[in-house]
Amino acid sequence: MKTAFLFPGQGAQAVGMGKDIAQKYDEAAAVFSDANDIVGYDLRSICFDGPEEKLNSTTVSQPAIFTMSAAILSVMRNKASTSGIVPDVTAGLSLGEYTALYAAGAVSFEDGLRLVQKRGQAMQAAADASQGSMVSIIGLEEDKVNELCAEAAEGEVLSAVNFNCPGQIVISGAKGACQRAADLAEKYGAMKAVVLAVAGAFHSVMMAPAAEELKAALANTDINTSVGTKVIANVGVTYYGDADGIRAGLVNQLVRPLRWQNCMEKLLEEGVENFYEIGPGRVLTGLMRRINRKTKVENVSDLNSLNSLLAK
Repeated sequence: MKTAFLFPGQGAQAVGMGKDIAQKYDEAAAVFSDANDIVGYDLRSICFDGPEEKLNSTTVSQPAIFTMSAAILSVMRNKASTSGIVPDVTAGLSLGEYTALYAAGAVSFEDGLRLVQKRGQAMQAAADASQGSMVSIIGLEEDKVNELCAEAAEGEVLSAVNFNCPGQIVISGAKGACQRAADLAEKYGAMKAVVLAVAGAFHSVMMAPAAEELKAALANTDINTSVGTKVIANVGVTYYGDADGIRAGLVNQLVRPLRWQNCMEKLLEEGVENFYEIGPGRVLTGLMRRINRKTKVENVSDLNSLNSLLAK
């Protein structure tokens, strides 16, 4: 019976995350302490006590979510009742792919966190330098979303970038084009269109400057591919092989579409039965419900769910 660990991406953060876990478990407290030293500011206090607008910023939320997920993972690895739960494969949505690589042993905690910090900074800088946005389109198939983008673009950047689950596709591009798409969505049969509260046009060509910065950082990062745990890539829906493939995949993530639904379908087809979502929030648990209603995901996102898992 195969097991997968899933890790959430940006947007899963919430003020207070990890506070009670760190108070109860020394392993988790140590992760937050190490994170503070690595990032060079008090990330722990922002996670635990806010302010919310600071935690929600792209530059802080990405290292915060990575750290929170790693803190839960550290407790699971160190307690007798859960240390035997070892993943055959790991996966993470966007930012979560870095946590997946860490969980698989491909990158160290320090290197993973430094990369995530650089990624957040680079994405924010690229967003500040351009006028971008993202819109979640509910209730349309991919071909209709592509038609919608073609009409709404009017010469500006606009494309489908996040294929999360059936009936939920996120588009990304120039702010004006995104607003036109939101206004036109009903005409194409969408149930609704939701303009997302994000800093910029993530996963589109408007993130090219960030991709170049990240490429340079990845070139100097040690990546270990001799581990037994497989990691599935958001872009391409294939398992990572060598270190260069991982570097290329993480760069491509910033400017190319992410196909989470296809990744989960591939794992299900290949016999994965046990899924654990490790980290803040329940986004991936919710997406799986839409992808395959029969598949249960064990959500480990807070002290109650962690204690429940440890007690099994």
